[in-house]
Amino acid sequence: MNSARRPVRWLVPLVLVIVWLGLGGAFGSSAGRLGEVSTNDQAAFLPQNAESTKVIEQQKAFHQQETVPAIVVWTAADGADLSEAQQKAATAALRSLADEEGVGGAPSPAFRSQDGKALQGVVPLSPDLGDRLTDVLDGIERAAAEVPDTRAQLAGPAATQADLKDAFAGIDGLLLGVALAAVLLILLLVYRSVLLPFLIIISSVFALGVAGAIVYVLADNGVVRVDGQVQGILSILVIGAATDYALLLTARFREELATTGDRATAAWAATRGSCGAIAASAATVALGLLALLLSDLTNNRALGPVGAIGVVCAVLTTLTFLPAVLALIGKAAFWPAKPKSADVETGGHGIWSRVAHWVDTRPRQLWIVTTGLLLAGAAFFPSLQSKGVPLDELFVNDAPSVAAQQTLGQHFPGGSGQPAVIIVDAEKVTAVQQAASGTPGVAGVKVVTGGPGTQPLVVDGRVRIDATLADAPDSDAAKRTVQNLRDRVHAADPSTLVGGYTAQQYDTQRTAEHDKNLIIPVVLTIILVILIVLLRSLLLPVLLVATVVLNYLATLGIAGLVFEHGFGFSGTDASVPLYGFVFLVALGVDYNIFLMSRVREETLRLGTRQGMLRGLVATGGVITSAGVVLAATFAALIVIPLAFLAQIAFIVAFGVLLDTIVVRSLLVPALVRDIGPAVWWPGRLSRGPHREHSPVSGSDATTAEGNDRIIG
Repeated sequence: MNSARRPVRWLVPLVLVIVWLGLGGAFGSSAGRLGEVSTNDQAAFLPQNAESTKVIEQQKAFHQQETVPAIVVWTAADGADLSEAQQKAATAALRSLADEEGVGGAPSPAFRSQDGKALQGVVPLSPDLGDRLTDVLDGIERAAAEVPDTRAQLAGPAATQADLKDAFAGIDGLLLGVALAAVLLILLLVYRSVLLPFLIIISSVFALGVAGAIVYVLADNGVVRVDGQVQGILSILVIGAATDYALLLTARFREELATTGDRATAAWAATRGSCGAIAASAATVALGLLALLLSDLTNNRALGPVGAIGVVCAVLTTLTFLPAVLALIGKAAFWPAKPKSADVETGGHGIWSRVAHWVDTRPRQLWIVTTGLLLAGAAFFPSLQSKGVPLDELFVNDAPSVAAQQTLGQHFPGGSGQPAVIIVDAEKVTAVQQAASGTPGVAGVKVVTGGPGTQPLVVDGRVRIDATLADAPDSDAAKRTVQNLRDRVHAADPSTLVGGYTAQQYDTQRTAEHDKNLIIPVVLTIILVILIVLLRSLLLPVLLVATVVLNYLATLGIAGLVFEHGFGFSGTDASVPLYGFVFLVALGVDYNIFLMSRVREETLRLGTRQGMLRGLVATGGVITSAGVVLAATFAALIVIPLAFLAQIAFIVAFGVLLDTIVVRSLLVPALVRDIGPAVWWPGRLSRGPHREHSPVSGSDATTAEGNDRIIG
């Protein structure tokens, strides 16, 4: 009978491995293809219902075709005034571009600044240039360079879009390579084996390939909209999550293999023993991400399902491919090390036994001190200014479009090239124009006409007015001007709409604040429900959620100090607090799930006190390793030279380490130890009949437990 079952016993793992090898071969490069269907046009990710978004739709009617402006700014090489001859040469250079491929309309003449030291002109470009944008801008630069004794720079939306494309160029290979290299190095140090780290890496790459294929199909059919930021976060999230889940499963497999000696039995037992914690952990992250669908920001809504798909794929490879491989190769996965159980490995004297002893003997002092430290960090939470990233801080490195915009702002009104766009009924043009002209902070107002010296251009009964702002378009002063401008023109005509770059930034900031207030309670509720179902308790889930929220606040408080005084950021992207919350709280609960699911299992045999200590010793190493891996993978985002991703990288990496080292290792165990069996309220756990030695002191567990028994 056993001989008859033996072929079947190995058939299922073999089939699973073959299936995943096929999927890996078919979809291995799918994540890299996301660049083909992604867009880095920031206007595509504006709030759906914002006033500035409505302006974008209406202003399209005022062009024969939609265009993206490239602004050329000339300054004298020696800082002197520019002559009329140079102005004529600049105008001629602009006009020579009219018939060039990619130019979507007649370029403007060159206008002189009031100080006489700079010229500017606008070249409207077709919005669908794609990869040709860089070549078209290079052609504009070559033409502009023909003006003698001047320095030409390119600013405006088209130049910014080109710099964004350069920032995300090579994201597929570079980001993935850095993340995988960091994970591989950590795994080699943790396991001190040759084969297992590569198996975990292969499992995570398979997950990323399948996730990339699914997202590619959805994006190609317009179901989701993907940009470089979402693409980068997907890669990091899948690699980090798949590796974390793999660490938990392989640690359990190592214990079971050391106990049973049978690889197939150990693989099945490890999968059965860890699938509950892995599934619950994945559910918290996936559902937390899906809560982003409630956002009014398109890129937030895109990240929700895209991230959830990645997490589900990470779970699938961890619970199918990895156990199948381990069942086939057994102890060889750990070569040259030998698999040992947690108790044998620590021998009662390992670092986690010492941590458990500390928790056991000083629980109250420990949770009071750690809570105090986290509260001290959280006190600086208001220092994190989420008012948006100024244009000159958008890129971590020196981007040409940023330098050009700074030059433009030095010689022209701060809002030159990025006017506030006003769409008004034709009958109300005069009243609205007067209201806009009288608004403090507005440097000039111009009605769009059908041609030089003609009447206002009327399209569907509406007229466009461009209002140049006195301050830089990304400044707080400019945003206040837009708010005041809206109040004034709405008073003149309630149907008037005010949009443009500054209005878009203002609307995005307000929408992000609204999203944060809406989504954070939803995510907390989702996580709390999952923890209640998993742990069959009410008090403990509330405590766990409270600790990860405290960790989040402390992380953002410290981040605010580091960003301002260390990195020199004057503000963060408006979506950073929400992204940080979703990742830190959902991923922070992950580690508590890993810990407390094992504690609950041990408590059923040993009681709450010894169950807590045993669970901490058994999972301490693997959870810490998982935290380091996840922190390293998110830190890899710094290879993309964008302030937003650099900020997310720091917040998640630092927050995960703080959660892993302080919250999960010290604060939560100390709270559970101090509260005792009541922590499972209103659930009731009863200790089984087995007696085991304490992982801390080696004494009989029942001697120290005393009355630590809940009658079920």
